Amino acid sequence: MEAKTAFQSKTIVTDLVLPSETNPINNLFGGELLARMDRAASIAARRHSRRIVVTASVNHVAFNRSVPLGSVVTIEAKVSRAFTSSMEVYMDVWIEDRESGECIKANEAIYTFVAVNETGRPTKVPELIPETELEKERFEAALRRKQLSLVLAGKMKPDDASELKALFK
Repeated sequence: MEAKTAFQSKTIVTDLVLPSETNPINNLFGGELLARMDRAASIAARRHSRRIVVTASVNHVAFNRSVPLGSVVTIEAKVSRAFTSSMEVYMDVWIEDRESGECIKANEAIYTFVAVNETGRPTKVPELIPETELEKERFEAALRRKQLSLVLAGKMKPDDASELKALFK
């Protein structure tokens, strides 16, 4: 299985915020944004693995800015690291300023997907080769995030989380 770059999984989804997708103060519902991010991330994971993918977890979401009615929202998703059958997908969410057209980072998220075969069994995925400095940072941090998740879930002993322990030495 040939390794792939993050660029090969890059997925950009752009959409408009409509009235039916907003809360009483005319901002995009958080759940609506989560669903949009899930779709963008699943496409990125599928592009990387060329397999059926399922959402395993929503690891992190930061709602840093509200997304007002009428906004043009762009979600950029890329696989940030691939493990045996799972892939971490990092997303940046941008909104366009109505007057200047400038893109402002509004939110970010990290989801994990698992590649599965036709019977739903996990299947191997290609390794990821990070190229840019940001991709390298996200790649390295992904292992720490995975170890933290495993420790919190009771699937890894804290003493075995070498990447996490290294942060405190």
